[in-house]
Amino acid sequence: MNGEKPIYGAARLPSSCSEKDNSPPHAPTALGNGDRLWSRPEISVIVPAFKEARNLPLLIDRLSALRRANGMDLELLIMDDDSRDGTEELVASLKQTWIRLVTRTTDRGLSEAVSDGLRRARGDVIVVMDADLGHPPESIPELVAPLRNGYDFVLGSRYVMGGSTSEDRGFFRWLNSRATTLLAMPFTRVRDPMSGFFALRRSTYESAANRLNPIGYKIGLELIVKCRCERIKEIPIHFSQRKFGESKVSLVEQARYVQHLRSLFIHKYGTWSHLAQFLVVGGLGTIVNLALLTLLLASGVRVNAAIGAAIAISMVFNFLLNRRFTFGYARKGSIVRQFFGFVAACSLGALLNYFTASALVAEYPWLYPQVAAFIGIVAGTGANFLINRFAVFKTAL
Repeated sequence: MNGEKPIYGAARLPSSCSEKDNSPPHAPTALGNGDRLWSRPEISVIVPAFKEARNLPLLIDRLSALRRANGMDLELLIMDDDSRDGTEELVASLKQTWIRLVTRTTDRGLSEAVSDGLRRARGDVIVVMDADLGHPPESIPELVAPLRNGYDFVLGSRYVMGGSTSEDRGFFRWLNSRATTLLAMPFTRVRDPMSGFFALRRSTYESAANRLNPIGYKIGLELIVKCRCERIKEIPIHFSQRKFGESKVSLVEQARYVQHLRSLFIHKYGTWSHLAQFLVVGGLGTIVNLALLTLLLASGVRVNAAIGAAIAISMVFNFLLNRRFTFGYARKGSIVRQFFGFVAACSLGALLNYFTASALVAEYPWLYPQVAAFIGIVAGTGANFLINRFAVFKTAL
């Protein structure tokens, strides 16, 4: 077993290391196989942390009270990104066997910490929550209960009836939350997909463990998509303002979230996602073409030369963006070969565009030339995309 024994001292254990697990084994059981499991379910609570030493004692106290009040067989995994803020000393002083601290010295980040915790979790039920007390530990029983009724994934939600947020949260944080939720709509219709407080079965996680590749700080959305969770339940929670410390969300993390959405879009929609990106790049290339043409004409360049230069530059622009984003999986291929293949594909697409539009005008004289030209553009763009997708950038490395 690749894991670690509970750490009660202050020695740091890199997340990439392995150490013999001395805890007693538990019989593997599946949720829903009987009331015995659900009378005392074994739950692993994963808490990613970075410089949260002032919040952790309060969180541990509330989890400890929950264990006593509900008789829960609960373990706490604190996945600390080498904070060096007293977290190790805190856990060592508590000497609680149900608390496991993993100090991660490589591949740090919120989603990476949660992924590491998911691999190490021993419970048949896995709960993920923040360390800053924004999520109420007292809601864990309500969070895990719907899994017994066949739900695949349960979220603690701010935006369903009965949910709420702290009044001092601020307009911009509210706006950011709403915007990121809107961007997640192609993947799920839940009201609060950005929630970092959620529960799922271990078996659900294991069904997609080797496909997980979270980017940024929203691993819940990654699990919903990659684990193909169809039955999702949202329970209302009150999202509180953090007690101590500062939020780890930054502009860099927001940019990584957009990158994450793109990754999920490619995973879920495959070739259609590449086509969408190809069309976006094409639209940007059109803007570049027209802007350059206008600039060159204003500078006194002759019309034919200006048109040719604008086409050449916009073609290079499109190639670089398509190679970087649309067909990013093939970036390790020969850039020279790919460039000439791209130019050839564009040329063939342009010829198909021309002959399609010309043939339509000749065959149907009553057809508006603009309509014929549009149909030609669609045909040429389709051919251009297919040649690039399956010939020029065919190698996924």
